[in-house]
This record gives sequence, structure tokens and C-alpha cells, in this order.
Amino acid sequence: MELYEAIRCAPTTRHFGAEPVPRAAVIRALDAARFAPSGGNRQPWRVIVVEDQETRRSLRDLYQPHWRTYMEATGGAAALADPSLAADRRLRALRAADQFAAALDRIPLHLVVWAELSSIAIVDRGLDRPSIVGGASIYPFVQNLLLGLRAEGLGAALTTLLAPAEAAVKELLGVPDGLALAAYVLVGQRADPWPQRLWRRPLAEVAFAERYGAPLGPDG
Repeated sequence: MELYEAIRCAPTTRHFGAEPVPRAAVIRALDAARFAPSGGNRQPWRVIVVEDQETRRSLRDLYQPHWRTYMEATGGAAALADPSLAADRRLRALRAADQFAAALDRIPLHLVVWAELSSIAIVDRGLDRPSIVGGASIYPFVQNLLLGLRAEGLGAALTTLLAPAEAAVKELLGVPDGLALAAYVLVGQRADPWPQRLWRRPLAEVAFAERYGAPLGPDG
């Protein structure tokens, strides 16, 4: 696909078909993704490709409690229980996400992405807020991977809600010390048609010139 086209029509996939994912397509996407930039070119990403049914079921079981906690904290559970609490668009999104979480084990391919901690500089660790920039050497790789999967015609969903279960996931997958769970990507054939273009906030709401809130005009 042309790059800008891929960027504008690579949605989160919630509904997957049951067909196996061609191994060659996954390898091509991973092979391209590894050219992402990273601090000092340390390339701290590691990926475990999971296809085994029992392992996928175990990952689903580890994911579920944290999904429920997230839904309670964000009001999603209340909205599903009482649809009058949410607008139609949000309610549709919540239902799709909840069905997705309940059926993770049916998604044919799981990619568990890890970060090698010794190769990451968390330069904002001393600020009085949660660290954000610590993942800067990992998530360009993850985004490359998502775009590569889109180019292969594969649907994907990125979530980080498996991270609280990191210790159990390490035990399940035989992951050594020194690695942190950075991303969980579910992959398969997309069951719904691809959108022509996604809805996003207008550029004027997210990009500014010189100072926060100042319009970014075309001529500087």
C-alpha cells in the first residue's frame, strides 16, 4: 500500500475471522518493523509469536481481570449495563471491545512485544508524573509492525492491558528477567470491510505553531 493510504486506513480490528495467519506474512511485517528508530540504535524490542490454542487461552485468562478493572474504572461496565448512559457511537465501540476481550483466544495470532530494559533510557523518571518517554524506543517498532500487517491485508489490535499480568505472562512464555511487557498485538483476517478513512480529530486541534493553541497555518 502507499504509505499515507496505510496510515489513514489502519483501524483497530475487533472482529476477526478464524483463518490461520500466513507465517510468511507475519515474518515480512516483522522484518520491515525492525527498521524502526531507537535510542542509540539499541533495538530493544523482542517479540514472541503465539499460535498455540492453549497458550492463547491462557493469555486471554490473564487479560480478562485487567479488562474488567479498566471497564469499571472508565464507566464502560456501567454503560453496558445501562445503555442510556452512553451515546450510540460509544456504546457500539464498548460492545465491540468487550466482545473482543471475551474472545481473545479465538484470534489466531498473538504477538507479545517485550522491551529490553537495559537498552532503554527512561529520561523522565524523575518527573512528578508517570513516565511516558520510556517507551520511545519500542513503540515506533510497534507502529511499523501495525502498518506492515495492514500492508499484508491483516487486521490487528494493539493493547497494553496485559502489562499488569507481566509476571504471569513471563512464566507462561519463558521470558527471562530484564524484559518488560510493552505491547500485546492480536492479528488475523479482518471480518469487517476495511474503512476508506478513519475518523480523527482535525489537525487544528492537535498541532500548533510556536505556542500551545496557536493556529498552524500553511504558510508558517
